[in-house]
Amino acid sequence: MTARPISGLLGAAVVAAWASLTAASSPPSATAAPCSDVDVVFARGTTEPPGVGGVGQSFVDSLRSRVGRRTVSVYPVNYPATNNFRSSIAAGANDASAHVQSIAANCPNTRVVLGGYSQGAAVVDVITTQMPPGVANHVAAVAVFGNPSASGTFARTMAAGALPTIGPLYAAKTIDMCMPGDPICTRGVSMAPHGQYIQSGMTNQAATFAAGRL
Repeated sequence: MTARPISGLLGAAVVAAWASLTAASSPPSATAAPCSDVDVVFARGTTEPPGVGGVGQSFVDSLRSRVGRRTVSVYPVNYPATNNFRSSIAAGANDASAHVQSIAANCPNTRVVLGGYSQGAAVVDVITTQMPPGVANHVAAVAVFGNPSASGTFARTMAAGALPTIGPLYAAKTIDMCMPGDPICTRGVSMAPHGQYIQSGMTNQAATFAAGRL
């Protein structure tokens, strides 16, 4: 089990390609619910039903057990999570970005935790490169699992390496979990490791990291 270090910025051409798929910025919307101490924004993996997905729920449950009496709200990113990766990721990035900016504007004392699994991790990558710089101060931690990587089998065979990475303002507060042999984030050949983030204890490891930054 390894936690991969975050790499640097994408090349300018790749950034431009992904930027064209997402809104430049979304105006914050009103937040009706009371402000929580912690808001977890999690994007599920490809073809998972709406919600935070299995990995997301495991991460949220583990985080809640580590934050004492602090209140934790959860926002499942509202996006298709389909195999039409570029349009799906763009939709997720727009939705997640709008929510995080709304929290930053309307609940300035709330600490945001960003998370994503598989395609959802790519959603997180995109928003960390495109949200206004000041929003980063409201994000305590980022946790991604099975994050599509330019060095992984998926990127080399299906995405031609043109994938986003975590933005520099968020790199130091990010834990990037990659199961050995997972072809989405490393040069594996079997999809089995991609489904083992809960059993491996990596969701607990990431929750411990996030809780330590709140």
